[in-house]
Amino acid sequence: MNATPAIVMPSTDEEIWRYSRIAELDMSAYKHGHLRTETVGADSVRVTESLAGIAMTTNPDIFAELNGANADVISLRIPKGVVVEGAIHIVHHLEADGVVVYPRLVIDAEENSEVTVIETFISNDNIHSLVVPVLEVRTGKSARVSYLTINQLGLNTWQIGHQQSAGHRDSTTRIATVALGGDYARMRTEVRLVEQGASAQQVALYFAGGTQMHDFRTLQIHEAPRTHSDLLFKGAVRDTARSVYTGLIHIKPNAAHSQAFQTNRNLTLSEGAWAESVPNLEIETNEVKCSHASTVGSVDEEQKFYLESRGVPPEIAERLIVFGFFNEVIDRLPKFADVEMLRSAVNHKLNPDNEVAS
Repeated sequence: MNATPAIVMPSTDEEIWRYSRIAELDMSAYKHGHLRTETVGADSVRVTESLAGIAMTTNPDIFAELNGANADVISLRIPKGVVVEGAIHIVHHLEADGVVVYPRLVIDAEENSEVTVIETFISNDNIHSLVVPVLEVRTGKSARVSYLTINQLGLNTWQIGHQQSAGHRDSTTRIATVALGGDYARMRTEVRLVEQGASAQQVALYFAGGTQMHDFRTLQIHEAPRTHSDLLFKGAVRDTARSVYTGLIHIKPNAAHSQAFQTNRNLTLSEGAWAESVPNLEIETNEVKCSHASTVGSVDEEQKFYLESRGVPPEIAERLIVFGFFNEVIDRLPKFADVEMLRSAVNHKLNPDNEVAS
């Protein structure tokens, strides 16, 4: 284990931490702890040696550095030509109060292999702790990796996470996020397309209520020609909850003929709710196709009126509109995702005090 680095906390003066709640975090309030982790379907591809560093070659901030020094690592290596049937499920249970935990999942997909991994984080509302997860994915030549993370943490748990992937020639990397839990939940995702023909897709569904905050920072980095990336993040906030999305498409000088798309849509369901969306482009070469778009708005009153005029109660009309809003993301989740469970969880966020049939 590496020496634990001195903790110099970031500040909202830094652009990457703008709008965040990082000033509220007191690291001295937590002691180092561990998760209870269950894995299903991983035995044939799990390796004992740590593969940490195959995608995250440098630490983007102090939290990734702390993870590197203290990580509980799960390493998966999918051999050349192997297609893993079904999904690998990794479920982390946070059961201790007042701890900080550092899980790290590393996926190394060798040439022409295929795998789907679903990683879930769970805690109860009475747990006041901090989760600092890291995901690393190396997608080899013509390999296919699908990854889904589900945040079902309790309302007093913080999460500050990082995801980094490196896509090689003609590979496909899909990274999906469903974020429903946590007090303050932040995820920074960096997708690097390092060889010609690599493609990446990023999708996220997030829903914050009460005083929750979801915070996403994304980077789509094209380092090679004829690469392709597509990002779709959709979120909803209600009560006094907040969300932040900032994203950057970076087309480097050697990445001619690349295509990159970035879309962030947000629904504000209460007057006190707030969402911020900041898409960005940095293009250093010609002959590329790029676009970015973002929206923040309330439920379309015409859609709601249409449903209500046909006898749909107002609360059900809003629920149907929100589900319709999220469907585009749900349709892009890995095929082994439990979509009905996720719909039920979204339904509960819409109706926290009532059980409503889906």
